[in-house]
Amino acid sequence: MNILPACSWIEVGRRVHVLHFGDKSHPQSKEVHEKVDELIKQISKHGYAPGEKTVLPDVDEIDQKKKLGYHSEMLAVGLGVMSSPWWKQLQVVQGHRICGDCHEAIKLISMLKRREIIVRDASRFHHFSDGHCSCGDYW
Repeated sequence: MNILPACSWIEVGRRVHVLHFGDKSHPQSKEVHEKVDELIKQISKHGYAPGEKTVLPDVDEIDQKKKLGYHSEMLAVGLGVMSSPWWKQLQVVQGHRICGDCHEAIKLISMLKRREIIVRDASRFHHFSDGHCSCGDYW
């Protein structure tokens, strides 16, 4: 049985971008990773603590916190933030459920960047706006 890696999609500039966990194959991967690092630094000043709500299987605890920012949905949000106008709503689709850590991070990003971010995961739509999610933190 082949297991496909989790991925997320975002449309930017009429082009669909597909991103995978830790993706380095995207033409702008260096810039995307830098943007995600910058976003994590910014939201950390507002209480974000990476790794508090997520446990990844088969990843030791030291590497876990470092890798959380590179989940496909975080990479898609980073690409959207850096590549689209500040007023444009970001729409991310993913084939898996959003983890609690990314959920918290995207709530804070929506507040700090004053962006509406929609994430469609395997269970529901998450509409992030002004630091809140439409799911009421229940997913």
